[in-house]
Amino acid sequence: MNRKFWKNPVFSISAIFIFILVLLGALKKDQFGAVSERLYHFTTDNFGWFYLLAVFIVIVFLVGLAISKFGAIRLGGDTERPEYSFFTWIGMLFSAGFGVGLVFWGVAEPMSHYFKSPLAGIEAQTEDAARIAMGYSFFHWGISQWAIFGMVGLVIGFMQFRKKKDGLISTALEPLIGSNRHVKTGIDSFAVVATVMGIATSLGMGVLQMSGGLEYVFNIKSTFTIQLLIIAVVFVAYMTSAASGLGKGIAYLGNFNLGMAIALLLFFFIVGPKVFILETFTLAIGDYINNFITYSLRLQPYQGGTWVKDWTIFYWAWTIAWSPFVGAFVARVSKGRTIREFIMGVMVIPSAFSCMWIATLGGTALYSDLRNGTQIAEEVNQDVTSAIFATLQQLPMTGLVSFLAIVLIFTFLITSADSATYILASMTTGGSLFPSLLVKFVWGFLMTAIAAVLLSAGGLEALQSASLVSALPFTLLMLLLMFSLGKLLAREPITVRPTDIRQFEHVEGEVKKRRKRRESEKEKKVRKEKEKQEKAKLKRDRQYQELEKKKYREYEKEKEQEDD
Repeated sequence: MNRKFWKNPVFSISAIFIFILVLLGALKKDQFGAVSERLYHFTTDNFGWFYLLAVFIVIVFLVGLAISKFGAIRLGGDTERPEYSFFTWIGMLFSAGFGVGLVFWGVAEPMSHYFKSPLAGIEAQTEDAARIAMGYSFFHWGISQWAIFGMVGLVIGFMQFRKKKDGLISTALEPLIGSNRHVKTGIDSFAVVATVMGIATSLGMGVLQMSGGLEYVFNIKSTFTIQLLIIAVVFVAYMTSAASGLGKGIAYLGNFNLGMAIALLLFFFIVGPKVFILETFTLAIGDYINNFITYSLRLQPYQGGTWVKDWTIFYWAWTIAWSPFVGAFVARVSKGRTIREFIMGVMVIPSAFSCMWIATLGGTALYSDLRNGTQIAEEVNQDVTSAIFATLQQLPMTGLVSFLAIVLIFTFLITSADSATYILASMTTGGSLFPSLLVKFVWGFLMTAIAAVLLSAGGLEALQSASLVSALPFTLLMLLLMFSLGKLLAREPITVRPTDIRQFEHVEGEVKKRRKRRESEKEKKVRKEKEKQEKAKLKRDRQYQELEKKKYREYEKEKEQEDD
């Protein structure tokens, strides 16, 4: 299958489509950027409500599924156990998901909201604005994003490891759409294109941040040439990692990324305002919970404005565009875990880490502006890529830590792109778990090329447009995946867990003890009643004997009198 990958219609259709986009972007840069902008506004103006509703419905579905009886079903056989350790699993989830994005927006988002408040009536750059900024940042990086990944990954993992079928989106939709070859080809091609655009957005943002960091720290001017050079170096690095295989390259880099991210997090916490960070985290969690439904369904049809479109809807679209890749990868590394463990692990743990990251890095920047009068928010407003580096300027060991932050962004880019080449190669070779290196190389090159074209056509705005537009058709597919999984689970025999067996045995033992106790009490009662009856009978027998003796004596007496 891998040797003739070009004959796979999903590969040929999606690869040719992406290649045409690369050529158009390279040859008609201005027109390409203008069309992207028009498509962006058309999508946000007409379908923003659809993105918000779809994500909220998915969250409700997954939470209900996790607490239901179906939560005990394993992604694999009933006796299978997880392939990776818990720490490695979480590291791979985090690196493949939003490692690059979180480093990019961890300081930039709360400072952007602090500089210009998301809510009308809140004065910018005040304590109230800081609180709203942190709460909204938690919302954008909380369970909503990871619920999207979890939805796609759960269906793919269930089909791949439980049903022993390929991990393609079209296969997961078979309970609804049937097995029409042309329909399945179209669905898988949509998924591949959306994935490439989502990955290109993250690659582009990572490259922009690295380029901005080099300019901020080392005074190397951020130009498109420098960005191209960074992209080329990243391409070589992630293709080298891809050649080593999933169990080596991605697993090692995943652990390294998580370790580096934790080290950077601890550095900010130790040298930063500890109490302020902890209080910010606690308060923002409360605001996140209190405002979750309001933020999830917030639009601006009455007062107007573009804030929700520019932030929340973009985030959800970007996540949905990533979801075929991240979902497939999450499914691949989650073999052997239960549905409940999968949902809780995917939705809660990375989200909690993301919120702590934002509270620590973003909280340090907010504290600096609020208490020390620095101008980090204004710097972020002028250049969003400088956010983390502007914050590090206010901390000790600026040069060293800034360099390590650039290294972290670089390794996150490698891990995300490495994972993406594997998933795209798998999606375009019939769901193969071991796609050839040549297929990975093709997708690695196309991802790099489309990211470079988007950066050339309009920078961050073009990257955002690509994600949002490509995610629209896959949003509908995501909802269909939810219904498809529901149909599949309805036919699935419920897994009996060892804990359920132990609980049943315990209950059965208690029932037997009570039954035995009741039988014992019943037997004791019967025995007492029998003894009572025997005593009564014995008493009656004695009374009868006495009566008989008395009658006999009277008879003898009467007889003696007659003889006299």
